[in-house]
Amino acid sequence: MLVQQGDARNERIDLNLACTLAGVAGALNAAAFYSVGFFSANMTGNVSTLSDHIAIGQWQSALFYFSIVFAFILGAGVSTLLINTGRRRHIHGIYAYSILTEAILLAMLGFIDLWLFGSWRIPVVVLGLAFLMGLQNAVVTRISEARVRTTHVSGMATDIGIELGIAFDILRGRDRETDAGKNRSKLRLHLYTITAFLLGGILGVVAYQTIGGWLFVAAAGLLFVIASTGISRSRRITGPIGSVDLAAEAKDPTPVV
Repeated sequence: MLVQQGDARNERIDLNLACTLAGVAGALNAAAFYSVGFFSANMTGNVSTLSDHIAIGQWQSALFYFSIVFAFILGAGVSTLLINTGRRRHIHGIYAYSILTEAILLAMLGFIDLWLFGSWRIPVVVLGLAFLMGLQNAVVTRISEARVRTTHVSGMATDIGIELGIAFDILRGRDRETDAGKNRSKLRLHLYTITAFLLGGILGVVAYQTIGGWLFVAAAGLLFVIASTGISRSRRITGPIGSVDLAAEAKDPTPVV
């Protein structure tokens, strides 16, 4: 799931990656909004709110929303530098190590949420999660070559509309039947990803109501397991970076979440 890259990936691997990490992102994003009233991964909404506060001269609020957007971009940038460094050094598990980094930082953020009180709690939690969502989205985007996104749904919703339009043309005989399989595969991927994000958000809020910041620690534990599995598999690869035996991967019993 975190070893193969680009053409070395198949639909099943992308589905596992999308559903698992979109579920985690949905849980964290929804829990953050429930807890502190801000979205950590919705950059469209945050930029729109930023423009609103600038327009009416609320500079302090505008600065905070700018900081959220900047933290997300910074996370993506740090992730890219980490991945590029790993690829130059031929580290097969660099994507898994990137998710491991996210897991460690998320666990730290969870303990901060549990034990930090006062005015610093909200900005630390929101900006910390924005950074981690940017980091995760960059990892998923790079490893799937932009086929999979996990921290927001605007692009996926657009892609679903596009694929539905293509499917309609195929049914009318206006497009090639040979595109039908590819069309169904893309629809399935985006629908599964949005569903995972939605269900993750529901479970995230329910869990946060029950255990509070321990939700972040639990999510970090799940990411740690995913990353550790990827690191373990990467150590058995001797071919070009990002490659793997897809026949062996097909035997992997890990289900789509």
